[in-house]
Amino acid sequence: METLINFLPSIIIIFTMFVVTLLIALYSTYGERKVAAFLQDRIGPNRAGPWGLLQPFADGVKMFTKEEIIPDSANKFLFILGPSIAMICCLMTSVVLPWGGELTLFGKTFYLQAVDLNIGVLYVFAVVSVSVYGIMIGGWASNNKWSLMGAIRGSSQIISYELSMGLSIIALVLMTGSLSFRDIVNQQHGGILHWNFLMQPLSFLIFLICAFAECNRSPFDLPECETELVGGFHTEYSSMKLGFYLFSEYINMFISSAVISALFFGGFNFPGMDWLLETTHSTNIVTMVGVGAYFMKIFFFIFFFMWVRWTIPRFRYDQLMNLGWKTLIPLALVNLAVMAIIEMFKHQHAFGF
Repeated sequence: METLINFLPSIIIIFTMFVVTLLIALYSTYGERKVAAFLQDRIGPNRAGPWGLLQPFADGVKMFTKEEIIPDSANKFLFILGPSIAMICCLMTSVVLPWGGELTLFGKTFYLQAVDLNIGVLYVFAVVSVSVYGIMIGGWASNNKWSLMGAIRGSSQIISYELSMGLSIIALVLMTGSLSFRDIVNQQHGGILHWNFLMQPLSFLIFLICAFAECNRSPFDLPECETELVGGFHTEYSSMKLGFYLFSEYINMFISSAVISALFFGGFNFPGMDWLLETTHSTNIVTMVGVGAYFMKIFFFIFFFMWVRWTIPRFRYDQLMNLGWKTLIPLALVNLAVMAIIEMFKHQHAFGF
């Protein structure tokens, strides 16, 4: 019983973030269409509910009630497994992210974080690496050449850009000295000048570009290129299995925005944090304001993902791979080498060498 009570805050946070993640992904579809409409001088969804706010639920009902079709020539087990892997992996990543500081309720103090892994950054990369199997398995199991080509594109794209993303994070880890998200966020306390995007601007730029590629977002949405591949790796999918693939993209966009905000923009830290604590003498108020600030940063990056999609045209596949291998990886290596030299001189100076 005591063990259950100790784990109760983590269980509540996990369940809460599960619901919040699904709601944000649900309304990201609505936001995407409204942003596209704004940029193209249209109105967007405005029929289902006031201002079209019930449109995501209408889309969900449509997905659940559409006819379930599995091609005769498909590998049925793997055909179902593909979208399942994609959905499960994207939901697993939020468990290590710190959503806020300390919260005290009923005399018990806990952090707004389900699990504070000392290898949290490595955990996120491991889960993201597994998610590519959802794309590859789904494309191959469909027994469709367009699906297979989309799956090959998707897997090679994700593997290529993971290298640059990993190298950019290694440079950040060298500077912070920790793989824990909470440690990295806490080190950015003290105002905007302490945020890592100012300390590591090149790492941030590389990570941001790679995040677009990892999420299959335009201009890197080559696995779903309609003009060439019909619908990409999920061409043969229908009903909620197609919904899982589409939904996982928006969840990945939300998680990517959360990771970027935590690593480079202070996470739940905000300007005036110490002043608010001195004024209110309440860590709970500071924590809740911090949660609000964190989600404001996340929503900004979600909007940025959408803005880029409806502004920049899609790359050709050779341009995509050239950018990853010939530009981003060399830049990430140079950035890593420079950061290693800087940290070496810092440590030599600290120890009096």
